Amino acid sequence: MPEIGEVARIVHYLHNHLVGKTLAVVKAQHDENVFGKVGTSAAEFEKALRGKRVVDAKQQGKYFWLVMSTPPHPLFHFGMAGWWKIRDLETAYYKPTKPEEAVWPPNPKSWKFILETLEEPKSEHAFIDFRRFGRIRLIDCPANEMRNVSPLKENGPDPVIDKEILTEEWLVQKLQSKHVPVKALLLDQANISGIGNWVGDELLYNAKIHPEQYSNTLTPAQMKQLHKSIHYVCSTAVELLAESDRFPKEWLFKHRWAKGKKDAPKHLPNGERITFVTVGGRTSAVIPSVQKKTGEVAGDVKRQDSDEDENEDEDLEEKNPNPARRESKKIEDDNQDETKPKLGKRKAKKDDGEAENEANPKPSRRRVEKTDKEDEGGEEAITNIRTPTPLKSKKRGVKEEGVEGTDTEVQGHVNGNGNATDKSLPYRRAPRKQKASTPSIQQKVTEASSGRRRSTRVGGAPK
Repeated sequence: MPEIGEVARIVHYLHNHLVGKTLAVVKAQHDENVFGKVGTSAAEFEKALRGKRVVDAKQQGKYFWLVMSTPPHPLFHFGMAGWWKIRDLETAYYKPTKPEEAVWPPNPKSWKFILETLEEPKSEHAFIDFRRFGRIRLIDCPANEMRNVSPLKENGPDPVIDKEILTEEWLVQKLQSKHVPVKALLLDQANISGIGNWVGDELLYNAKIHPEQYSNTLTPAQMKQLHKSIHYVCSTAVELLAESDRFPKEWLFKHRWAKGKKDAPKHLPNGERITFVTVGGRTSAVIPSVQKKTGEVAGDVKRQDSDEDENEDEDLEEKNPNPARRESKKIEDDNQDETKPKLGKRKAKKDDGEAENEANPKPSRRRVEKTDKEDEGGEEAITNIRTPTPLKSKKRGVKEEGVEGTDTEVQGHVNGNGNATDKSLPYRRAPRKQKASTPSIQQKVTEASSGRRRSTRVGGAPK
């Protein structure tokens, strides 16, 4: 992300190539993220800038804006990967590994607006942001009130242009008033404007402070040195227009980009090891031999809080047993049983099975059920789950209970549903009905030849 030095670089180019000129051409492509999320549109942007003269270009931290001849004034933020391009001029603060072709206008998918000046020689500019995290606003206020309106008024002082505000006393009060990792405090733009990830790492390395250490645990000497480092690193980055080739050789900047890269050096030229930690949601480069922990740090506090929470949970469990915890404990005990010898394991399974059977006895295969409509004698119908239901008697009329049936009937006591009511009495199924035999083709032919008028489909359709 472009930080205080990179933004100062663009403001420098704007002073040299745009300030004092009139905008003859303004083309904008609407992007709901870049324009819409901050309450403006591409059409409004074109209307607000076309035909106006650019009076000045200013900066506060990571924000910069153009002062127009009349309001509104456009306010810009590059986001993660936004940038300002000028035709036939290299504005990048780094040298690409592969030379890029000079194509104008830039890729239509990346540029958000294009400007062209009226005066000769013409100057053409483009705001590009292929990741769409940048923001373009229109601020309708007097030019000298820009820093008193949102979002600039919610941002902290700029270390370069607000040196009279960002004093050592001011910084000490800010650090002692918060209990957060010092790196996270520096990255928060509400505290100080313009400090990003690499600038934060650089000034903490220069101040010999670990990024995870809590801000209110710093010693007076550390806070004094941190104040000096903030002004030194930020001022140097702005003066050198973020050109890394011109940065001091002892800076961490040249060696902090090794994480995740193959064959990248893991040590500084002097042999000091480079490590990486995550602070404030960002990866931080740390030199442990230089940036030593002298107070409470975020990682240690997290581990301490975790141990205290675990102890509190155990005390709470003793006072108020939780069924879910008991079940979890039972599962752990069962898992421990798996480490016992096989014989012991089998015995344990047997004991568990017997205990389960005693607690939840399985129903017998034969069961007694009360029918919805009991028999006349009030007897219970005894059925066997595995025994198929006896067939009803061949004859529809079933004699009263206790009367012996014939061979063609089901022998035994039956209820109104035709089921046996006494298992002790024998019964047998009625013989199945025999289906009428279907006459063969030969029989049909014989019948037809004997004079009967029956049609058969032998060798074709009937005549």
